[in-house]
Amino acid sequence: MFGLFKKDPVKKLEKKYLKLMEEAMEIQRGGDIKAYAQKSAEAEKVAEEIERLKNEKP
Repeated sequence: MFGLFKKDPVKKLEKKYLKLMEEAMEIQRGGDIKAYAQKSAEAEKVAEEIERLKNEKP
């Protein structure tokens, strides 16, 4: 009952992932490939965390 209002950490990470990918796209459009690679790597770490949490759930 008390878990009803708990926020889902996966949803929060999915929002963060989408935001990072949008930022990476904008950086790429600007021509800064190094910054794009760094932002993409950061987004990939978040995606891995999402997968880990999804696999952890029963």
